[in-house]
Amino acid sequence: AINPWDVMLCVSGTAIACENAIVVAIICYSPSLRTPMFVLIGSLATADLLAGLGLILNFVFQYVIHSETVSLITVGFLVASFTASVSSLLAITVDRYLSLYNALTYYSERTVLCIHTMLVGTWGVSLCLGLLPVLGWNCLHDYAACSIVRPLTKSNVTLLSASFFLIFIIMLHLYIEICKIVCRHAHQIALQQHFLTASHYVATKKGVSTLAVILGTFGASWLPFAIYCVVGDPDYPPVYTYATLLPATYNSMINPIIYAYRNQEIQRSMWVLFCGCFQSKVSLRSRSPSDV
Repeated sequence: AINPWDVMLCVSGTAIACENAIVVAIICYSPSLRTPMFVLIGSLATADLLAGLGLILNFVFQYVIHSETVSLITVGFLVASFTASVSSLLAITVDRYLSLYNALTYYSERTVLCIHTMLVGTWGVSLCLGLLPVLGWNCLHDYAACSIVRPLTKSNVTLLSASFFLIFIIMLHLYIEICKIVCRHAHQIALQQHFLTASHYVATKKGVSTLAVILGTFGASWLPFAIYCVVGDPDYPPVYTYATLLPATYNSMINPIIYAYRNQEIQRSMWVLFCGCFQSKVSLRSRSPSDV
């Protein structure tokens, strides 16, 4: 019998793949979207696209091809994809912080080198973590070592959870620093103009609220699953694993909306890609990563 939870994961993977495929196509199609910010958004969309495809393949192989080797490859593919997605979110956060902290030197060769270094590190670490189950770090021959996500071992899942907690703490710290910089900029503008206008107050409040939504969405999606990976036991009912894993996949579904579809340049490129023309009053200025 087909597990309804597996069906929901497959549907979630399909939605994730479709959403992020559009973002990847737009960024690849538009030569103007070659700035560091869009490169990182493309990395995030690519990781989420692979994660969505991984969920679909996992469903197909689970009910069509019963093979331990295929299971290991599929799980490793999912681990690598979701790790790349979370790491890309951290890279975007670092980029936003640098664009505010070093605003005068942001558009320089040093920034491009920094972005490329972060991308290499993101995908390199993700690939290594994804290969661990395939290279032998699994519990196919030792059920006692299994975690709530078979065939991953408890130590493997604990490592992944610890990595997530570290990334979440770093992102929380960086977003707090970003909020401080935004508020300080608003205060400096107020001193120059001798008063804080309503538009400055609204813009500052909107920026801080957006940061809270971004971090809150990320935490609400992944924290339950990361915590359950640490405290859960493989003897617990599988429904607990599904109930925490499914919301984690929703983060990859929400990422394109937060980081891509709200961006005016991507909206313009989408019109050009799908309609062949652009007739809008949207400003064509190039946005920086600090425009949150």
